[in-house]
Amino acid sequence: MPLRETLDRVDADLAAGRVPVARQRLRGLVSSFPYDLTLRRRLAEVYRLYGDTAEAGRWMYLEEDRNADETAAFEARYRSPGCRMKALAWRGPEAMAATAFAEGQLAAVRTACAEELGHPVDWDDPASYRDDLEGEYGAPSEPWTVGGVLAGVGCLVGALAFLAIWVIGVVALFD
Repeated sequence: MPLRETLDRVDADLAAGRVPVARQRLRGLVSSFPYDLTLRRRLAEVYRLYGDTAEAGRWMYLEEDRNADETAAFEARYRSPGCRMKALAWRGPEAMAATAFAEGQLAAVRTACAEELGHPVDWDDPASYRDDLEGEYGAPSEPWTVGGVLAGVGCLVGALAFLAIWVIGVVALFD
């Protein structure tokens, strides 16, 4: 589907309140056109509708007029340079960036990642910065809550009751 037609569908989705569909269409466009900063900006606007400042910061990271709070949230969520490289979803050399600021941002992230890992990294070769990604995606450990424990116990009781009814049914079948 052509870019203009997809953007028209995004506009129609947003007008109809189908924000998740619009977000998904824009994510696909950014994947297909990683150098188009206007698509990244539109995706950031959609994430602002969700109130997700980290994702808005992610997609505005290459813009000079980005919001400092969103940038800080992005950098806090994607702590290491390797994770930021993956999150930015860039392909090709930094020289393909539409602005000098974007080119500088991309070069800074790549350089920081290379320094941290101790070897050159490349946007087109995720394996070159994969070492930095291991162990980064584990869910943060949070203390147990009473509600969480009760929900877990309830699920366990429900599963045991289902299993007991099933066993009784099988036994009755052969009786």
